[in-house]
Parts: sequence; C-alpha cells; structure tokens
Amino acid sequence: MPARMRHVRAIAVVMGCASLALAVTLPAQAAAHHRKGIEREVLPAGDGWAAAEGSTTGGAGATPDHVYTVSDRAELIAAFEEAGDAPKIIRIDGTVHGNSDAAGTPIGCEAYQRDGYTLEKYLAAYDPAVWGRDEVPAGPLEDARAASAKLQAAAVNVNVPSNTTLVGVGEDATIIGASLQVKNVSNVIVRNISFEDTYDCFPQWDPTDGDNGAWNSEYDNLVVYGSSHVWVDHNTFSDGDRPDADQPHYFGRVYQQHDGLFDIVRGADLVTVSWNVLKDHDKTMLIGNSDGAGASDRGKLRVTLHHNLFQDVKERAPRVRFGQVDSYNNHFVATEGAAYGYTYGIGAESALVAEHNAFTVPAGFDKATILKKWSESSLTAENNYVNGRKTDLIAVHNAGVPAEQLTEGAGWTPTLRTKTDSPRAVPGLVDRKAGAGKAPGC
Repeated sequence: MPARMRHVRAIAVVMGCASLALAVTLPAQAAAHHRKGIEREVLPAGDGWAAAEGSTTGGAGATPDHVYTVSDRAELIAAFEEAGDAPKIIRIDGTVHGNSDAAGTPIGCEAYQRDGYTLEKYLAAYDPAVWGRDEVPAGPLEDARAASAKLQAAAVNVNVPSNTTLVGVGEDATIIGASLQVKNVSNVIVRNISFEDTYDCFPQWDPTDGDNGAWNSEYDNLVVYGSSHVWVDHNTFSDGDRPDADQPHYFGRVYQQHDGLFDIVRGADLVTVSWNVLKDHDKTMLIGNSDGAGASDRGKLRVTLHHNLFQDVKERAPRVRFGQVDSYNNHFVATEGAAYGYTYGIGAESALVAEHNAFTVPAGFDKATILKKWSESSLTAENNYVNGRKTDLIAVHNAGVPAEQLTEGAGWTPTLRTKTDSPRAVPGLVDRKAGAGKAPGC
C-alpha cells in the first residue's frame, strides 16, 4: 500500500507504550499532530553532544500530511521519498523486514542469488585445500557472489533523510534485516525500535585476513555516516534469532554474517546515544572507522553515550578513533561463558572520557581487558565500578598489560550532561529503563 494511503488509519489510544485501536477511522496523522507524546519529543537541552551548536528536533515540526504510519519496507521507503527533507514523523507499526518482496513478505537469501552462485559451490571453489591461502578469491564464483551481494544491498540499505523522527509504535516495533543509513544528513531522531539481525547473505572469504583467514560481512543495523545532530534513544540492537554463537564454521572460521550493531563514522558529529540496549553481538560499535581518516574526522565524531546497557557484547563498546567521546552511566554486562574481548577500544587520536559507569562481570574476569590500547592516545576514566567496587580502569589495565601502557587525561571535560547518576545505582536504573518500549511518555 502506498505510504500516502497509509495516512488513513484507526485512532490509537496510548496506554504506556502499547496502543489500543478504536473502531473509528480518521486520519491518523491528524490525531498524532494534536496528541503530545514520544513522536514529537525533541532532545532535551544539554543532553549530550547532539544538543550542542543548535538543537536536535527531528521531525517534531511535521505538518499532518508528513506524519506516516508504515508496516513494511516499501511503505517506509515511500514515506522517506515523499517527504524528502521536510520535517516528518515516520511511525513503525509492527515488523518491517529489510529482506522482503514488494508485498512486505520476508524472502530468503536464495532470492538474491545470481549467475549460478550457491554457498556450496563457493565453498568448493575457495576451500584453502584447493585455492590456497595466499590470494583473495577471484573468478566466476567470486563474481557471482559479488553480483548477488549487490542485489541484496539494494534491498537492505535504507536511507534516512534529514529532519526525520523515526519512532516505534507500542512496545514491539521491530526492524529485521535492514540497515538504516543516516548518511550525509542532519537532524534525525531514532527512538523506540528493536533492530534485529541485519545479516549478509553473501560474506566474502579472505584467506589472507589474519593468521587463519576470516569471513567478512557487510551491514550494520544502524549507521550514522557523515551526519550531524542525531539522537538515538531507547532502542534495542541485537542479532535476533541469528546470534554469532550459533553460526556454522567453514574453513575453520565462523561464517560471520553480521558486521556491527551501530556505527558512527566518516565525519559524523554531534550525536547522543541514550538508554539503548546493545546485546549478544561481536563487533558492536565503531566511532571512527579508519586510522587514516583524520582529514575528515578530526574535530568531529563528538559523541555522547549515556545510560546504555551493553549486554554480552564481545568488543567495540565502543572502539574510538578521533573525536571527543563522553561515555557515562552505562552498564556493561559480561555473562559467564559469553565471548568477551574488551569494552573500550582506545584508537587513533581518540579523546575518550569514560566516567561513572558500572561493570557486572563473572568471578575470575580479567579487569585489565576492559580497556584495550590500539593506538597512542590518552583517556579519562574516573569513578567506574566493577561488581560494585570502585576500580581505576587505567591502573588495572597498565598493571595487567605492561607492554601497552595507557596514559591519563583526555584533554577535555564534558559539560553536556543533564544528570549524572551514582555508578552504584546504574545497574538497576539502566536495566530497568533502557531499551525499546521503555521511553518515558510512550
């Protein structure tokens, strides 16, 4: 159904974050326009870097004809295209599948296969026993994989325009298998949505990646790329029903179908990430994607992370390059048996302030691994608690990893914080209030 036709829907009575449809059909955009609620909220003053140098209002000023309710990929794209850069509110009602046909019905990877590609043929062609380990795959099967991947990319990548509020309706609004691209735009708000399983049907085998080769995939659930004034609040990010831990191994390496959960890259700036849940994933969040991107990233990548729950994520929570990143009042949880590498990655010219955070980890956990030094950069890490005890993360790291010493002092002091909670209170507070379906005012 075209997005414009979707303007006419049943009025919804909001109860918490759930909605109850009444047997009256009126223009939903008119009802939304007159009802104050989450969809017209703007970023509070002083709430992180997205509140600097102006404000982040998204589509709060949308006129009634630019409020849309969508329930499949085609409607979502049509709404973005119809409204353009005008202020707009896009309401996700139900589950939107990125891998779907024109009617919104989910489709499998075989729908994208071209030129004779199958995984079985690919594995046979590039088995290290046949192909070797000195060169990346080339030839007809690699060309077929690339053509198939290009077709999937056209479906999975969805571009979000400027002046947009993208908000979930109720407690179960979900986007599965789509990569939301907030790319070279400004003034965007994303709230109250569960993002799941943005998977690559066609990972590429690279036998030269590391000592044993690796499968490399595309797509993040959400990417902020070259954009400014972005607020991402009360969402849940995960691999859904396809966790990395359950993936098969080929050529002795995990068949990796996921990239990141949520990346902020390529000169993105003035971003606030608050009250989200990021869970059950490997490469979680990059802030700055390349050591060589200094020309575009210096003076940018100013990001605030607060009151987020990072649950059983292996690494990059986040990994930081360049930029002034303020990470406070987050709860990091590592469960016994879950894969874990590190939490904060200290990268090229990073200026990370990590304060008032809480870590809940199993017995025997090596606290020296919470920080990982990738490049020579300093950081501030004050008043952080591990299992309820105040812990000097830098001192613990330097004692445990003497070959990779970190120095104190990020060189700046964050001021854009509306409230700082005691790290002792953070686990209960964040676990109770973070994630989709829990935004105040729903």
